[in-house]
Amino acid sequence: MPEVKLSSLFELETVEAGLYRGQSWDLGFRALFGGQVLGQALAAAYETVDKDRVAHSFHTYFLLPGDAKKPVVYDVEVVRDGRSFSARRVKAIQDGRNIFYMTASFQVPEEGMHHQQADMPDVPPPQEVQSDIEFYEKNFDKIARPMREALSYHRPVDIRTIGAANSYQSNRQPAKRYIWMKARNELAPEITLQQAALAYASDYHFLSTSLQPHGISVTDKSLRIATIDHAMWFHRPVNMNEWLLYVMESPFSGGARGLVRGQIFTQQGELVASATQEGLMRQVDVD
Repeated sequence: MPEVKLSSLFELETVEAGLYRGQSWDLGFRALFGGQVLGQALAAAYETVDKDRVAHSFHTYFLLPGDAKKPVVYDVEVVRDGRSFSARRVKAIQDGRNIFYMTASFQVPEEGMHHQQADMPDVPPPQEVQSDIEFYEKNFDKIARPMREALSYHRPVDIRTIGAANSYQSNRQPAKRYIWMKARNELAPEITLQQAALAYASDYHFLSTSLQPHGISVTDKSLRIATIDHAMWFHRPVNMNEWLLYVMESPFSGGARGLVRGQIFTQQGELVASATQEGLMRQVDVD
């Protein structure tokens, strides 16, 4: 199979004004990967705003599981265009059903008061951490067949989970996870593409951080796990061509739901983005 490039995922077809179609990648999960609709919906919203405006946040809800074998249509509603800010609402549609909603806000960049209280943790550099893809290949017989068949679609983002071996075992661990990530192929510098790529990557390994204190693996057959909502804030310009550290933690789980939050740092310790997500974590009886 030819090499899959991350940028191709965000090359949307314009159906008509405000209506766009994106092709889907099958990553071997039970449903369409949530990161795909996050990135594509943001890219669709960008198609409708002035070029001088940059996304600073989005808030989303996942309403129905998506089908990874079918394209997704994005219907963008112009909510508001002010002097400094613009707001867009994006509906993701498959088979005539609304599977996802996003509300995104854009701003004309300006100077203002600045502080950063978040500290980047001291972790091994990416050069000393095994790539997740290499880990999957070495444990090929231990991963599910759909995942084995979809490995080529996991390559476009080089994900390096610190202590990756622990992520696939059922022992109890603290509700924290650290991953390095960057685009495997050089991405164009346009902020639209860079932010869409980061939104896509922000869904990798996120909710499963909330499983770690319970000693339950994502491959457990009794587990039903799915994203309910996902929010993201962009603090600084994003560059997915350089290594970024994704610091994840889960402060709470209960009621068959888990809450996770994340901070994304450059190697120099600058906080470039933050994210939060809540998702379903339900165990069912399996015969």
